[in-house]
Amino acid sequence: MRLSIGIPVFNEEAVLPQLITRLLPVLNSIPGGPHEVVFVDDGSTDGTRGILVSAARRDRRMKVVALSRNFGHQAAMSAALDYATGDAVVLMDGDLQDEPEVIPEFVRHYEAGAHVVYARRASREEGLVLRTSYLLFYRLLSSLAEVKLPLDAGDFALLGSPVIAAVRRLPERERYLRGLRAWVGFTQVGVDVPRRARFAGKSKYSTWKLIKLALDGLCSFSIVPLRAAALAGLVAIVLSSIFAAYSIYMRLMVGTVPAGFTASLLVMTFLSGVQLLFLAVIGEYLGRIYGEAKGRPPYVVAEIVNGCD
Repeated sequence: MRLSIGIPVFNEEAVLPQLITRLLPVLNSIPGGPHEVVFVDDGSTDGTRGILVSAARRDRRMKVVALSRNFGHQAAMSAALDYATGDAVVLMDGDLQDEPEVIPEFVRHYEAGAHVVYARRASREEGLVLRTSYLLFYRLLSSLAEVKLPLDAGDFALLGSPVIAAVRRLPERERYLRGLRAWVGFTQVGVDVPRRARFAGKSKYSTWKLIKLALDGLCSFSIVPLRAAALAGLVAIVLSSIFAAYSIYMRLMVGTVPAGFTASLLVMTFLSGVQLLFLAVIGEYLGRIYGEAKGRPPYVVAEIVNGCD
């Protein structure tokens, strides 16, 4: 077996020396080969590219794919998958929250017949708010998705050649790779691993980027939000019909009309808010259709540096 390890990085000059130091012995311990490490520089503005190029010139197993600008984590992951040449590919983050020492266990499951081996986060070292948010999101997405998505599973995974070929053929530009990995099927095995704290530097995922990633997952694998709009409209029609019947009854049988200017105003305001909310949901889906229709590539490569160039 020839293994490729794909790692997207963005402004990780503080982490890279330790990452490379820990990664190379793991690579040496895996039978077969020659193995390779594909680093995707996602438009870094610090010394990340220089460190990667220097490492590639020292070790022919390393390849650097430099993107023309910052295209985002999922696009860089896709680039790592596209430029890997091994029989199997391990995708992992470059901040050492995904530990390289877990890779041999992935390989053992792969050699035993699994097509996908993914890390299932048994514990996390982030703050309480972030841990709770991740916990709720994965369970919400799993309950709404049209396919079975594994709980607490990130992008850290080994993909075999049938899965790689299937994912590469998928046309999406706005990608949620951990969902696409589950969608293609094949034999998939989860491995419980701890999710460590970042080794150094700051996370590049801002609150907005995390929200966008969550929306990518939700909109890519579920149309429940659109169906919820129809359900909310049906409930509003039923309730208004009941109130109209009650008003007619009071007028004809009792001779009075139910008072309630304040209540009517609140109901109208509430329903207007619901309409605007679901217009935003529809707009989110339409925006994604618009983005896909343009057909732009998910990333642009500026330079490729092969090992020992």
